[in-house]
Amino acid sequence: MKITKVETIVVNTPMIIPGKILPKASGVARTSIDTLLVRIDTDEGISGWGEGFGHRIWSATKAVIDTFLGQMCVGRDPTQIAKLVDDLQRNLAGVGRNGPAMFALSAIDIALWDIAGKVAGLPLYRLLGGSPRKELPAYASLLRYGDAKEVAMYAERALKRGYKHMKLHEITEAPVKAARKVAGPDIPIMIDCNCPWTVDQAIDMARVLAPYNPKWLEEPVWPPEDHRGLAKVQDVGGINTAAGENAMLPEFKSMFENDAITYAQPSITKVGGVTMMRNVMSLAQTFGVNVVPHSAYFGPGLIASMHCIAAMAADSLVERFDCDFRETPMGDWIHPKKNGCFDLPQGPGLGVEPDAKLVKKLRVA
Repeated sequence: MKITKVETIVVNTPMIIPGKILPKASGVARTSIDTLLVRIDTDEGISGWGEGFGHRIWSATKAVIDTFLGQMCVGRDPTQIAKLVDDLQRNLAGVGRNGPAMFALSAIDIALWDIAGKVAGLPLYRLLGGSPRKELPAYASLLRYGDAKEVAMYAERALKRGYKHMKLHEITEAPVKAARKVAGPDIPIMIDCNCPWTVDQAIDMARVLAPYNPKWLEEPVWPPEDHRGLAKVQDVGGINTAAGENAMLPEFKSMFENDAITYAQPSITKVGGVTMMRNVMSLAQTFGVNVVPHSAYFGPGLIASMHCIAAMAADSLVERFDCDFRETPMGDWIHPKKNGCFDLPQGPGLGVEPDAKLVKKLRVA
């Protein structure tokens, strides 16, 4: 079997926003989600789907695949994943094994594993070791609103949808207090800060937020590479820390060695796909660190994250970014059930194919 084509496709999915305040990302209103899909075709008629981190940087990731990495895959055997991915990583050495280059590799790697599962006639999680689980618990990852009433509304909605955990993207006390009031004392609440504070500021905020009993404080420190500082926040601030959505394998090693985090959050569309996600999971297990992957996306990356989580020995949660859409190429597979859990796809490979008609309708590049 040989790879004949590597194609990039960008779809834009408008969000349904019921509240009065638009959610924001980096201070900019977010009203839709961009998804960078990658399709790998073979000479035996089997195709695989992947996803590289898109959102606001899809153009850079797409360019890496279209002008560089994709061409290196044509003519190669897609079932020899370890060798092909190693060759691609080595070819990235001169341009940097991080950022859009690794986002691009992530998409290709996911598509290769999708092909491998289809060739074997097995769902991906069974290729990765199997699982007794047919469904996976999810947590509602609320967007950033900066308003207590708005956060309370979305927190109440999350509970009505069956979620037993929720995460806030807030950096002030009032929205956190409002969410805790709605959730009551027993629903775990996590707080994702997106790296806003110095170490001392983060410690001060940890003490402010401690009365609301957060399960973890995520990425509280700028710069995120300050792993000793992150460890100090956890030790002195008294709240378990989580990080890693933008980290590569060497950074995870540093975080583990510095006792910087209790929860590791590799992102399958950034870290290097299924292959590197598994490496991070294995390393985390060696250090006794919990893995709760970052998965704030809605394409094959989300589905691949589910398969990797299912193949873990320990239970974990699936992050579900709290967005609603009128239509999406991945259909109901990206929507948890009324009990707040995802069904684990049982078809070969990822077990889910993007809807071709919706891909065509929503395609922007």
